[in-house]
Parts: sequence; structure tokens; C-alpha cells
Amino acid sequence: MDEVTPQRVVVMTGATAGLGAHAVQCIAAHPDTRVIIGARGSGRVPRGAEVIPLDLASLASVRAFADAVTRQLGDARIDILILNAGRQAVGGDQQSADGFELTFAVNHLAHYLLARLLMPRMADHGRLVITTSDTHDPKITPIGPKTLEPQELAHPSKGIGVRAYSSSKLCNMLTALSFASLDEVEARDISVVAFNPGLTGGTSLGREASRARRVLLTVLMRTVFRVAGFFKPEYVMGTAERSGEMLAEVALGTVTPPPGRTYVSLVKGDPTFPDPSELARSRDAQDLLWRESAAMVGLA
Repeated sequence: MDEVTPQRVVVMTGATAGLGAHAVQCIAAHPDTRVIIGARGSGRVPRGAEVIPLDLASLASVRAFADAVTRQLGDARIDILILNAGRQAVGGDQQSADGFELTFAVNHLAHYLLARLLMPRMADHGRLVITTSDTHDPKITPIGPKTLEPQELAHPSKGIGVRAYSSSKLCNMLTALSFASLDEVEARDISVVAFNPGLTGGTSLGREASRARRVLLTVLMRTVFRVAGFFKPEYVMGTAERSGEMLAEVALGTVTPPPGRTYVSLVKGDPTFPDPSELARSRDAQDLLWRESAAMVGLA
């Protein structure tokens, strides 16, 4: 009697546009792989992938998505969970359905809740990948956050604009490091990776910006960032195709951080394994964000 090859199950957000669309195409091309995508629309979904409605601006939608994934999987387990979706602020006054600042809600809170809800459904020796950014590190970029105040990020007293994005990416990094240190995660040998795609063109992060703002950003990337790249390799702009390919390799385990490390950062399209920012490595900051986030999403 022929043996049945177990199906690898991949659950992913941020898979319908930009680097995520290229990543999921690479992943779905592997045989015996079942891909479940959480998205508001179908976008560029590979043939055979399953789409379950998910609005990351609503915690109720996140919970409904997690429930739907659990029902559809039955006894199957999640081998790879990729939390890749993100947005970049165009203003500091937008709120989620639950009343949180929108960038913080979408980039951090929704993914924190989703990881908490789906972790019990993950397979032993599985992999959790959270997309972050080197903008979380003030040593790399001037807008990198130097302090962490979760309540201020959730309910800013004044507009924080583009800094909302870098702060949310710090939260992604802190969340990845917190999950990596959980006793359950270590006991079940679940790998946790924080992935920085680097400065990437052709993404959908600024899709909500005005046409004038998008044109300005394009000009900056083709002029200022190109010149800066001669002096700082982190500012060399890569392509969505290359970043997506590398996200797929990280998710599939082809590229892995060295033992004891969690961070994979693309520099000129190639993986490097630097230390996260000093603030991200702070256990006090990790614990503070975990506690405050749990209270915000209604978890103990």
C-alpha cells in the first residue's frame, strides 16, 4: 500500500500584493502544500490557494478568521504561519474598528492576536514568521523609535504620521522575540523568525496615500535613497520579487538564522543576521508590550 505524503499547511496574511504575492507563489509551487490566505480580497492568489475573509482592522474579523481556519483544517496542523500584511500611515487620525490607531492595530495588534489564537493549532517543529522592518532600529534610520509606550501608540495624543509605521515594526520585532522565548514554543521546537525585507520597491504599503505623495516617494527612492545607498547598504532598494523570494525561503526553512538568533534582515537582497535594536532586545519592553497587547485584544 502506497504511503500518503502529509500535506504541508501554510497560513499567511499579506499574500495578495507586493512581496507577499511573490512569496506565496513560490510557496504554493511546492508539491503537497496547502495554502490558506487571509485577505479582504482575492488579489493575485495562486491557483489552488484558499482565501478566507480577513480584515486586520477588526479584532472580531481576526477571531472569525482564526475560527474558520481551525474548522477548515480539522485535525490538520499549521506547519508555517506567515504574518506579512502591513500598512503605512498617511495620517495619524485613522482608527480601527476597535478604536485603536490604525497602523498599530493592523500591523501589530491584529497579528499579535492571530498568533496567540493559532499557536495552539501549529505543528511541532513548525515555523512562525513575522515581517518587521529595519525602520524599528534608530541606528539604521532616524525615525526608529527610541522608547516604547503601547498606550500612546494605541491612542496617540497627537498625530505621529510615518513614525506609526516604524513603531509598529518595533512591536512586530518585540512580539517575535517574545514568542521565541515562550516555554511552549521552545518545548515544541517551533521556530520563530522576524523577517526584514529591506527597502523594497513595488509594494502596496503606500496604496492609501494621495497620488502626489506616492509620486514624491517614488522620486525620493530614485534620488535620495539611491545616493544614500552608496554610504549605507540598508538604503539600497530591492525588488518585490527578490524580497518575496527570500520571504518564501525563510518560511520554508531554506534560509534560517544561526542558533540563538531570530532576526533575518535583507541587505541588498541578501540575508544577514544582525542584532535587533537595543530596545527590541529589552525583556522589560517585550513583557510590557505583551501585557498591554493582551489587555487590548481581550486575552489574559
